[in-house]
Amino acid sequence: MPDHKDFDNSQPIKELTPELCEFLNEYRAKLKGAERRKFMASVVKLMGYGGQLKAERVLGWDRKTIIKGTRELETGIVCLDNYSSRGRKTAEAHLPNLLNDIKQIVSPVCQTDPTFRSTNLYSPITAAEVRRRLITEMNYTDDELPTTRTISLKMNALGFKLKKVQKLKPKKR
Repeated sequence: MPDHKDFDNSQPIKELTPELCEFLNEYRAKLKGAERRKFMASVVKLMGYGGQLKAERVLGWDRKTIIKGTRELETGIVCLDNYSSRGRKTAEAHLPNLLNDIKQIVSPVCQTDPTFRSTNLYSPITAAEVRRRLITEMNYTDDELPTTRTISLKMNALGFKLKKVQKLKPKKR
């Protein structure tokens, strides 16, 4: 496949045939990020006046992406895509003291395995009870706290197992 930098700017693209559209879209699909945007911008530049609109209608390309690619092509400055900052943030990002408050509530009542075969800590209180105590004792509001399921997951991540410890039964003789 030819490199998109090797396109000849002297002859603008006048007609977009179905074969050319298919080729351009296949080549575009193989590129990622800034290279893709620069390719799209160079193709639109070859189309001449009204190229952005034609690329949007005929090729199905996004005009904002084409504009971004044109700026990158003209200035030489590449825009970095910050994909890692997208998406939903964790509960700790919204409530920085949440994990410490959960520890303060669960730690005094947690128990170790009565057989001492493991180092697991078992919590006799449920995640719903922890959520209720966060509201009453730690002054959180119902709206700002995550769901009971999320608090249960946070307790598991902190190492608290959510089950009651069975008392040690005496051995039968």
